[in-house]
Amino acid sequence: MAVYRILVASYTNEVYTLAFEPDTASLALTSKVTVGHHPSWITPHPEDKSIIFAGVEETVGKIAVLKYDEEGRGTVISEILSGGADPCSLLALGDQLLVGNYSSGTFAVVPLSTEAPHLLASQTSVIQFSGTGPNKERQEVSHLHQVIKHPAREEVLVPDLGADRTRRLVRQTDGKWVEQGAVSYKAGSGPRHVAFHEDVLYTLLELTSEVAAHRLPPLPAEPTLLDTVSTMAQPPSGPEAAHMLAAEILIPRPNASYPTPYIYVSNRNDPSPEGDIIAIFSPVDSEGKIGRAAEVRSGLKHLRGMEFGGVDGRWLVAGGVHGGGVKVFERVDGGKGLKEVAKVEIEAPTGFLWL
Repeated sequence: MAVYRILVASYTNEVYTLAFEPDTASLALTSKVTVGHHPSWITPHPEDKSIIFAGVEETVGKIAVLKYDEEGRGTVISEILSGGADPCSLLALGDQLLVGNYSSGTFAVVPLSTEAPHLLASQTSVIQFSGTGPNKERQEVSHLHQVIKHPAREEVLVPDLGADRTRRLVRQTDGKWVEQGAVSYKAGSGPRHVAFHEDVLYTLLELTSEVAAHRLPPLPAEPTLLDTVSTMAQPPSGPEAAHMLAAEILIPRPNASYPTPYIYVSNRNDPSPEGDIIAIFSPVDSEGKIGRAAEVRSGLKHLRGMEFGGVDGRWLVAGGVHGGGVKVFERVDGGKGLKEVAKVEIEAPTGFLWL
């Protein structure tokens, strides 16, 4: 009987471990480890998968290093400063841990080691980014919200919600990262996360709840905007519309089980009693237009994070920060739909990692 271990980052002080058994449709909490205030993002060591890094969102941000056994039981083995405030995205890439600090707008680079304590804190380097937007409450300074590698190029992209741009970084021969280009968006849209399919970059715009598609040629060529669509076919109107905040965008690679590519987007703060919508889109067509495939009511409140896992990405785990716990959905209809198969009550889940 297959059992999947899923780590859950959260807006509590803990990182949780869940056991998911597809054969019995069971999802259960098996352990948790106290890390610190809001360990909201987790990422694995690129060589030692038993080592996990967690961003601890504090004014003086921290990175916790956790070690897990085969049963998914974790222990905090070390902790360093993140190089800024509120580290909300981490990427362990090669011999470096890249950190996006949200509130301070700083990008930190920490050398990695396969030996404990795994992070060489004394060699941390920090880049300060700057930028603003018209939303005075959310765009008063640069706010880095994700660090992600391009799947086919030696390029890292960093959506900056505060500056309405996704920064394109390239590593120099001396190990330092330099911004060599950017993707710009309409003022006040607030890019949060990005995903890729073929030569198109898809950006989730948090503040306007939209998805933008750009043709993204290799640097130094500039990107070209193809299309922008709402993350919901019929978004709430009136005062409730101002509280809607899109959160996650995922594009699992096509495979034998799911040959047709789809884009999955989570929304937050929907007033419907049926919870937030997971919207499913088709990639741009020959005319550069994004297609709407389906919308699934999740039963989750404030659906912040979700992640695919299992063989061929059959399962999608998602959580509601403000209610609904954590759920696992099965991809059905070739990936065009989602069916809830398991649920467990977990407080304030924000992100996931399939072990």
